[in-house]
Amino acid sequence: MIRILSLSACMALSAFAADAQQTTDAVAPEMASPSAAFAGLSDAAQASFAAREAGVPVRADNWMIVAANPLAVEAGADVLAAGGSAADAMVAVQAVLGLVEPQSSGLGGGAFLVWYDSATRSITTLDGRETAPMAATPTLFQDENGAPLQFFDAVVGGLSVGAPGTPALLEAAHRRWGRQSWSGLFDAAIGHAEAGFAVSPRLAALVEGGAERLQRFPATAAYFFPDGQALAAGDTLRNPAYAETLRAMARDGSRVMYTGPIAEGIVATVRGAEGNPGLLSMADLAAYDVVERPAICVDYRAHEVCGMGPPSSGALTVGQILGMLEGYDLAASGPDDPQSWRLIGDASRLAFADRGHYMADSDYVPMPTDGLVDPMYLGLRGALLSGDHALERVSPGAPGWDHALNLSDDISLELPSTSHISIVDAYGNALSMTTTIENAFGSRLMTPGGFLLNNELTDFSFRTHVDGVPIANRLEPGKRPRSSMAPTIVMRDGAPVLVIGSPGGSRIIGYVAQSIIAHLDWGMDVQQAVAMPHAVNRFGTFDLEEGTEAASLAEPLSALGYEVSVRALNSGLHAIALHPDGLQGGADPRREGIALGQ
Repeated sequence: MIRILSLSACMALSAFAADAQQTTDAVAPEMASPSAAFAGLSDAAQASFAAREAGVPVRADNWMIVAANPLAVEAGADVLAAGGSAADAMVAVQAVLGLVEPQSSGLGGGAFLVWYDSATRSITTLDGRETAPMAATPTLFQDENGAPLQFFDAVVGGLSVGAPGTPALLEAAHRRWGRQSWSGLFDAAIGHAEAGFAVSPRLAALVEGGAERLQRFPATAAYFFPDGQALAAGDTLRNPAYAETLRAMARDGSRVMYTGPIAEGIVATVRGAEGNPGLLSMADLAAYDVVERPAICVDYRAHEVCGMGPPSSGALTVGQILGMLEGYDLAASGPDDPQSWRLIGDASRLAFADRGHYMADSDYVPMPTDGLVDPMYLGLRGALLSGDHALERVSPGAPGWDHALNLSDDISLELPSTSHISIVDAYGNALSMTTTIENAFGSRLMTPGGFLLNNELTDFSFRTHVDGVPIANRLEPGKRPRSSMAPTIVMRDGAPVLVIGSPGGSRIIGYVAQSIIAHLDWGMDVQQAVAMPHAVNRFGTFDLEEGTEAASLAEPLSALGYEVSVRALNSGLHAIALHPDGLQGGADPRREGIALGQ
């Protein structure tokens, strides 16, 4: 294992350990040479691993793709090399990811997509977030006395499953921006599912660490514990049921996931989950729609930082953090100065206070969306950072909006698992998509179609009110739960210069904001920016990444008045920088992803 030597250098690997709050999303700390775990990879993929471990970006002239598993990246690269668009490549990548890292994303989950169109020089965002069943009530996750359920009592089983959005999002993106035949985009995933693929160290560690919950349901146990033994790294795993599902999608489109036998299998799995059945119905699936939303863009250092609006809190909260920091010279203070982290940390605390108070699915809850990122409002909030010690008290602000609404604060528990895909194609289009089934292995329910189902409904607040005042992110029929996913495209002069995003639960926001600051303010290349040690503050405690130089900030930040926790912080940042002389790709060394380009 290579230790990160300094915050400013950021030229080596971080610890391969999971966030302690993400115990079911642990990784294999012994995997010091990840390329050795993936036999049969192309020379280009092996070279990408070598570049990642050396701490240098992958460079290309025409196109670039970065994602969380080399088999998925190779599938997308083949599509791009054959003249496909970023949307085509994304379909191929997601189909493989759902097979090789089922703990993170797949057909049973949801996603947010941000697209830059080179022909129109415009940004489009598509909402493929899951929806609550129409039979769900705001008290779904409360016991008979009105007390919130324990988190995993709600997660494991059918109760937590929302209508999946990822299949519909794949087809919606392909219909708009695809260049290749839809049916051929699933070939790589079908081939791996039938012939088998080598179980990665990360997947094996997650299966072993999550054994108790994964073995609760027979179909899930049979897949991840063949012959009663947990899958081990290097084992060959086949999934013929998944191959058949992909064949049906390739032939008939995403509608096979929402009507007919596959959809019936989803509903039967949810409603038949022993001990914790859910409410999802065929009508809920048939009614699902992908929604185009206005992009959220915030000015920062002569750039526009653009992403997904509500029900995602990602772009709003990242934008608020950056907007509050606009008046402070972070470039001068640099990444080794505790005062830089005081500014970033307290800007994040202020943004998270607004997030917990105001942000939810804006189709159900009126939101001051424009007011939250109004430059004047962010300037006033940013002025609160002008001291030299930690803010003693942080509370929601009062952004401008056109009506009054009394809301109560919410702190919903949001854990991974999630994955991120960044792509730039040869036509100049850019795609940033974060995709998830929420917690590692989602609801732990395996369908007859060979894919896991999400537990996305537990991203809602388990409480509906506090002292009689409603919570914006309370559960309601048909509503989409608030998310921290932050797929982002950074623009300058109307063209993209950075495509980025990450998994990581509610810490996604801090990971993405920090990497943007590292790139734009501190001049790091994309590989340095995604590999640099993490320091994240959401609710007052500064989380510092153990095993890295970030831990050395513990004493100075404590002296500034912060509570400090040194812990594993397991991001999965994937980024592409667009320069006049070409593309640079960076893959987070904390996970198994790579960058490929040509």
